[in-house]
Amino acid sequence: MTGVKNFGLARKIRSLAAAATMATASCLMLSGCSATGLNMSSLMSGATKAIQAATVSDSEIQNCVHEYITYSDQQNKIAPASSEYSRRLARLTDGLTSVDGIPLNFKVYLTNDVNAFACADGSVRVYSGLMDRMTDDEVLGVIGHEIGHVAHKDTKNAFKQALLNSAILDGIASTGSTAAALTQSQLAQIGTSLVSAKYSRSQESNADDYGYDFLKANGKNPWTMAMAFSKLESMESAGQTSGMAQMFSSHPATPERIQHIVDRCHKDNIAPPAGCSLK
Repeated sequence: MTGVKNFGLARKIRSLAAAATMATASCLMLSGCSATGLNMSSLMSGATKAIQAATVSDSEIQNCVHEYITYSDQQNKIAPASSEYSRRLARLTDGLTSVDGIPLNFKVYLTNDVNAFACADGSVRVYSGLMDRMTDDEVLGVIGHEIGHVAHKDTKNAFKQALLNSAILDGIASTGSTAAALTQSQLAQIGTSLVSAKYSRSQESNADDYGYDFLKANGKNPWTMAMAFSKLESMESAGQTSGMAQMFSSHPATPERIQHIVDRCHKDNIAPPAGCSLK
């Protein structure tokens, strides 16, 4: 799923709070404060919101994430368990039950979009458009990478940043609750923030390495990640830049990522799956 860069939340909070405090002091001393063009209400709101985001607990974030994925599942058409998409995904993910103690659950969204994402609560959603264009091995490689983001808390931090960028924290603060405070419009706002955000290059590289280790530890072939990246690269070359292919265009250079995974596989003496064209 698309994510966010690490903006240094603690540093941002300190700077916002300091700016708000300084502006307040200035207004107390200068009768012409309004002439400076400072929007005190906005400035104080920004500082308050940043502080709220910092104090939101992991359990509250998980509650919000659960509420969001429930909303997302309601807004999308989910492949029934009897469909070939669901049976195929179940075969691919057999044995992948948890990551760092977080239970994993998998579903397929029936859409032509080429995408997949994982949430901080262990929910992994794969779009049928991705499955239509990729082999089983390639789909598994994408899943391994997305699970890497969960393990490294990238998805949780992205969700917290989405809250920071929205008015949702105001509702949470006023009601003293989390999931119950989120309306459909707020949940849609979270989705928009998450879709438009990006992970940093280091976050992507770290997710690649974790995904490699995760697949290997669970009896899956990590060559599949290199195969997935290679397919995405060919899709970009063919002008298929929607969905995940477009997302990967802003990630670390795809040839470098492919070679990194291939080099690790050779070092670990892991043979590529049948039909793999990478060497």
